Amino acid sequence: MKKTLLIYFCMLCFLSHAQAFTEKALQQSVLQINTAKTANDYDNLFKKFSESKTSEKWQAYYYAAVALYLKTELQLKTTSAQSLAGTNALARKWATGAWSSQQDNAEANTLLGLLYFQKIQINAQDAQKDSDVISQTIAKAEASSPNNPRLTILKARVKEKSGDKANAEILYEKALSELENEKSSEGIAPTWGRQLIQSTK
Repeated sequence: MKKTLLIYFCMLCFLSHAQAFTEKALQQSVLQINTAKTANDYDNLFKKFSESKTSEKWQAYYYAAVALYLKTELQLKTTSAQSLAGTNALARKWATGAWSSQQDNAEANTLLGLLYFQKIQINAQDAQKDSDVISQTIAKAEASSPNNPRLTILKARVKEKSGDKANAEILYEKALSELENEKSSEGIAPTWGRQLIQSTK
């Protein structure tokens, strides 16, 4: 009996240590989102997030989608848009996984909006349907986090696409200010977005 309890206790210690390790690894990978520069960097981050064994599965799904989204944004400048459709679809799948467990989460809604906007850039075939999804995600995100910098970037991109460059620029400046003021209360809270503004300059 004592031997069984000892084995059980050792297993619990091992599992809690493994859980703590993966939480710490997730936190370190989140910080790398802001320093990634190449498609390979984003691929490595996607692998880490998609294989993460964290208690907060939605965050691993969210960041896996972010890594793919940012990789595609980087590649949109140099690669044929059509060849990026698969990566965007995979990112939307991961983002939908995050959204499914956190439907009122402003970050999950904003990421879906950004991904559908990216989908339109890649292939405008369903542009009206995708625009409707973007409008819905903006409305949901605004309800819970109106000063979210990634939401502001999404709104700037929508303005820019419609030809309203002056208001888009105002929104980009607002997003930059929001990013500067954004303080991460926890190590895995999103702080990414500067790379999206820099790509418009």
